[in-house]
Amino acid sequence: MKLFDILDFTIADAIDILLFAAFLYYVYRLIRGTVAINIFMGIVMIYLLWKITEALQMQLLSSILGQFIGVGVFALIVVFQQEIRRFLLTIGSTNITARNKLHRIFHFFKQKESLLNVEGLVSVCHKLGTTHTGALIVIERSVPLDFVIATGDKMNLELSGPIIESIFYKNSPLHDGAIVIRGNTIVATRVILPVAAEDTLPKHYGLRHRAAVSITEKTDATALVVSEETGHISYFKNGNFVRFANEEELERIMNLFDKLKD
Repeated sequence: MKLFDILDFTIADAIDILLFAAFLYYVYRLIRGTVAINIFMGIVMIYLLWKITEALQMQLLSSILGQFIGVGVFALIVVFQQEIRRFLLTIGSTNITARNKLHRIFHFFKQKESLLNVEGLVSVCHKLGTTHTGALIVIERSVPLDFVIATGDKMNLELSGPIIESIFYKNSPLHDGAIVIRGNTIVATRVILPVAAEDTLPKHYGLRHRAAVSITEKTDATALVVSEETGHISYFKNGNFVRFANEEELERIMNLFDKLKD
């Protein structure tokens, strides 16, 4: 009878499994490339070990692992605080669905226009670095950045090197604050970003770097920072530095990460 009960598989069961698999895949995409993926895999291994010890009736070990899993929910909230915040922000963004549907409808016509010109962006950052011109560039991804765009001046400028150079020119009225790029368009300048409160960055990093940490930690945006003191280019994702050896490697990293957006 138990065999027939197992084979009693309904459409609802199939939908349940598919939705759960989709949820796990989305969680994996959310934490992929971060330290959280290692913690997540560790928790999965502990859960599987707990189930195995239960099946083998290993009372002591299964009891200890069961207690760990029981209080693990609260530990998960603390450990995955930033990821949970980013997940809820993504789910709660009301215009994500509309934007994605519109993107799919006009995908054939707008694909070339909407792609970020990574090579041009890295090239202009290199030019800014050679002249020690400070810059903070935020690249919007899935989560809309309207809440920070509202703090600056809205624009609709196609991304180009001369425009970015003129924006961050020291005597330009637009050089203060960050710029926000959506697709291959500059949608805002003089944007005021929240600054990370925790003192995790080295002392020689200024407000631009701390703001980049904060915005990439709270959303799935990425950020480029050109240091006014050293001329060094920094790339931020998920609230962390992304290390690269040269501009060519930075381009590869940005292109790869941009492809994961869809």
